[in-house]
Amino acid sequence: MPRSAERHPPTRLLHGLRPTAARLVRRRWPVRVHGQDRVPPHGGVILAANHVGVIDGPLLAVFSPRPVHALTKQEMFAGRLGGFLRAAGQIPLDRYAADPGAIRSCLRVVRDGGVAGIFPEGTRGDGRLGRFHHGAAYLALVTGAPVVPVTMIGTRPAGGSSNALPERGGSIDVVFGAPWRITQQPWPRTREHVRESSVLLRLHMLSELDGALAQTRRSLPGPLPAGQSEDDPDTGLVPPTQKL
Repeated sequence: MPRSAERHPPTRLLHGLRPTAARLVRRRWPVRVHGQDRVPPHGGVILAANHVGVIDGPLLAVFSPRPVHALTKQEMFAGRLGGFLRAAGQIPLDRYAADPGAIRSCLRVVRDGGVAGIFPEGTRGDGRLGRFHHGAAYLALVTGAPVVPVTMIGTRPAGGSSNALPERGGSIDVVFGAPWRITQQPWPRTREHVRESSVLLRLHMLSELDGALAQTRRSLPGPLPAGQSEDDPDTGLVPPTQKL
């Protein structure tokens, strides 16, 4: 069997806090969740979400119908917050270098029948998937697991900064889309195969994103203000030909 991380990330805190966290979030913002039944109830799954606001990651973890182990930028894993994120089973990711360790952790989750979360844009922006890393497609190619698109709507005010929160009482929609599937590709995998698969996944996610906006009759907040975009080099999470 292909290699991956030896141990599954922690799950106890991830399971235990979700109901309480959902209640607390809904005290501040009405959160409407659509299409939860589109997430397969069993087996490995990859959730791939657009990235608009600073609360997208927590919302994905709290309102997914199944607990999620999400790739999270390693800068968040400092101090007490870092300890909490690790205890909650989140996976640190180095965005500035190839990070096979993070990918192995995601593979371990999916191969164990769990749910891995990823933001293909790599950083917050307008949420239109203009920049699209290949990690989600790569995970699908390696495992054969379905990718469920997730559209975050209302998580950043129009014109708001990268760290801006929605106004208190402002509604938030989390929309789960139709699963995307691709045949598992045995090692070795070529860069071109990963790239082509990523193009197909992006097209599917864009279609689901447009459908989510039409369904909710809402729009995305537009681009970040000038100078707010984070540097996000296209390093690649892991060389496609590396055996994991």
